[in-house]
Amino acid sequence: MTATPAAQLAPTGTLRASINLGNAVLAGGTHEEPAGVTVELAREIGRRLGVPVELLTWDAARDSLAAMERGEADLCFLAIDPARAGTVAFTRPYVVIEGVYAVPLASRLASAGDVDAPGVRVGVKQGSAYDLHLTRELAHAEVVRGAEGVEVFAEQGLAAGAGIREPVTAWVAERDDVRLLEPAFMQIRQAIGVPVGTDPAAVAWLDEVVEELRAGGAVADGLELGGQSRDLVAPAGLAGS
Repeated sequence: MTATPAAQLAPTGTLRASINLGNAVLAGGTHEEPAGVTVELAREIGRRLGVPVELLTWDAARDSLAAMERGEADLCFLAIDPARAGTVAFTRPYVVIEGVYAVPLASRLASAGDVDAPGVRVGVKQGSAYDLHLTRELAHAEVVRGAEGVEVFAEQGLAAGAGIREPVTAWVAERDDVRLLEPAFMQIRQAIGVPVGTDPAAVAWLDEVVEELRAGGAVADGLELGGQSRDLVAPAGLAGS
C-alpha cells in the first residue's frame, strides 16, 4: 500500500460514514443524533485511523449507497449483495439478520417457499437487500416496490410484505390481521463497504478491524446499545464480497 489506511479510507482528513437509518437493527435515533451499532463502528474506525468522523444519515440503503457512489461518503454499512459488487468492496460481515414475510392472517400461504407462485405480489423496500435478492430469486411472484415492504403490503392489499425480521415482528405484533410467515426467506450479511478501487491493503486493514471488533465483543456491545440482540453478531468464518 502506497498510502496509510487513513489516507486511503479518509482522503479528506475526515471519515465520512454513510449511515442507513432505514434499518432499525443497524441504526436508530434521529438524523441529528443517530445511534446504534453502525454509529459505534464508524466512530471506532475513525479513532483507529486518527481522524474525526462525520455521520451522513439516510432513510434507505439505496440513498446511503448513492452517497458513497457520488464521492460524498468514504464508507457505508450495507448488506453484501452481488448487485452491489460493481461499486462496493465489502469486509467480512459483522451482523447477520433475516428477511421474513408478513402475510394476512387468513392467507393460504403456509411457508416462505409458497410465496413464489403466479399471482402473488410481494411488497419490498425499494433498493433494500431483500429487494435485490427477491428480484433475482422469485421466478413467478411479482415484486412491488415502495418506501417500506410492509407498508406497501398493507396499503395495496398484497399477498405478502417482505422486511427485516426484527421490525417486521414488531409491526405484526401491533396488528391482529397479519402474521409472520416462517421460515426466513434469506440471511442478510451486513458488512462495511468502501468504493471499489480502494487500495486492497486498506480494505484488508478495515476487514481485520471489523473482525477484531466482531470477535472482541464490540459489535455485540453496539447492538445492545441500540436496543438490539447480541445474538445478531455474525458467526466466525463468514466471507465478505
